[in-house]
Amino acid sequence: MNPVQVENVTVAYHRKPVLQEVSFTVPEGKLIGVIGPNGAGKSTLIKAILGLIPKASGDVQIYKKSYKAQRKLVGYVPQRGSVDWDFPTNALDVVLMGRYGHVGWFRRPHKKDVEFALSCLDKVGMKEFANRQISQLSGGQQQRVFLARALAQDATVYFMDEPFVGVDAATEKAIIALLTELKSQGKTVLVVHHDLQTVKEYFDWVLLLNMRKIAIGPTEEVFTIDNLQKTYGGRLAFLEHGNALVEQ
Repeated sequence: MNPVQVENVTVAYHRKPVLQEVSFTVPEGKLIGVIGPNGAGKSTLIKAILGLIPKASGDVQIYKKSYKAQRKLVGYVPQRGSVDWDFPTNALDVVLMGRYGHVGWFRRPHKKDVEFALSCLDKVGMKEFANRQISQLSGGQQQRVFLARALAQDATVYFMDEPFVGVDAATEKAIIALLTELKSQGKTVLVVHHDLQTVKEYFDWVLLLNMRKIAIGPTEEVFTIDNLQKTYGGRLAFLEHGNALVEQ
């Protein structure tokens, strides 16, 4: 059973299409990079799947049911820039928010939930910062806290929107280790990603997107020069050394 099925999803802002009739399915237990130029609709796609923005048309299913029916199966890491980091709360409380789907919004977390949240912070190397205000954390530390919150959801399918942006090398390495662990547990992870140099290293599947789906499938089959040119057009440059790819 496919964990994510998207059928003919169209999204428009002020009547201007941002996504046009996007359809795809992804298999279970894969790390999937969502790749495309700036303005291609990558973040919009994630938000449309999660019901955070309205769709003009189309349907999304998580394990053959609506997202609303399967909400507990889904974890989400938003773009760091979309979060109010001045909100007065500490790292542990942020991670405990990931448990609300299990304990309910109006119930106090049980001791086991607190212990689970602390174990999630420990997995991302942030347990010692559990009582630190999130505004006092560095960008990389903040991103690790939000990854821990997603882990606390104990989800089956994860959506992550640019998790590597603005983080240091150590945090990027920690994120990749975490994604690999999730994959080894049979989880499915879709990651909006912009660094073409690391796609082959990080992901076993890719979705190439530029308002429409260009291609989707195993990285070694889909991440080709031909498909990249179709995706990026004139915004893709090939550098001299090692045929490195950059978006202009």
